[in-house]
Amino acid sequence: MTGSSPKVSEIRGAQRAEGCAAMLAIGTANPANQVSQEEYPYYYFRVTKSEHLTDHKDIFKIICGLTGTENRFFYHTDELLNSHPVLLDHTSPSREARHDIVAKAAPELAASAAKKAIAKWGRPATDITHLIASTNSDAGAPSADVRLVSLLGLRANVCRTMLHLNGCFAGCSALRLAKDLAENNRGARVLVVCVELAISGFCSTGEGNCLDTLITHALFGDGAGAVIVGADPIHPVENPLFEMVSVSQTFVPSTEHVLTLNLGSHGTHGKVYTKLPTLVADTMEPCLSEAFGRLEMDFKWNDLFWAVHP
Repeated sequence: MTGSSPKVSEIRGAQRAEGCAAMLAIGTANPANQVSQEEYPYYYFRVTKSEHLTDHKDIFKIICGLTGTENRFFYHTDELLNSHPVLLDHTSPSREARHDIVAKAAPELAASAAKKAIAKWGRPATDITHLIASTNSDAGAPSADVRLVSLLGLRANVCRTMLHLNGCFAGCSALRLAKDLAENNRGARVLVVCVELAISGFCSTGEGNCLDTLITHALFGDGAGAVIVGADPIHPVENPLFEMVSVSQTFVPSTEHVLTLNLGSHGTHGKVYTKLPTLVADTMEPCLSEAFGRLEMDFKWNDLFWAVHP
């Protein structure tokens, strides 16, 4: 009897997909509240009741002008901020108030992006086998992944993974995990959803040194993105957009201080090192050379399409 049983290698072979993972659909969503980047410095100092801090405002205008952003979206409104004054006081504990807002709003915004991706994908939501959700805006359990199951009508036994506070590379981490899941589980369809809400750390600058606050508020807005990842697409329903041939990750030594993110009594706050763009420029080529070198590809830099920031 034992001799007729399948070998472990045969079982594993049957579990794996034949091809590499691919992005099958993409969806994005933003809140309705929109502010142009040109208008944003005036908006920010008005809603935080900090218009008397003219020196800070002048610095903020310069930083906002350097970001390259044209428009930004926010879940929070004047009414929301006025009804929660503790959010604007950077010295008052506000963690619970922020959590209550994000816990409701983040899954809803994420679901909006996911629904668009599912519609473009062309298959029912119940065909999703795995869910990966990521956010830097909050941490708790049950988290956004649980709420997404009901909002999207996913199957009860969908395999869920939640990523909290992964920083700027959260989207890349989620995609790396999605690739592994899709290629090692035949027929898997992985929904990846990333959502961010600035209300998790939105506050006034205060009177003292505020450069870290100004930089983070100039860079980040609200939005959600969703992709569906799977291998061995079923034609003609599924139409792959990109193949995910290889993934890699590199840690640059002695850079722990360059970007930090912490969840504390005042919400989510962090620091962005002012020399970060220079650091990225100096280390990007060797990182890319190492990544492409593993694939033994003959390429020219100007033939590549790539993005530094996910």
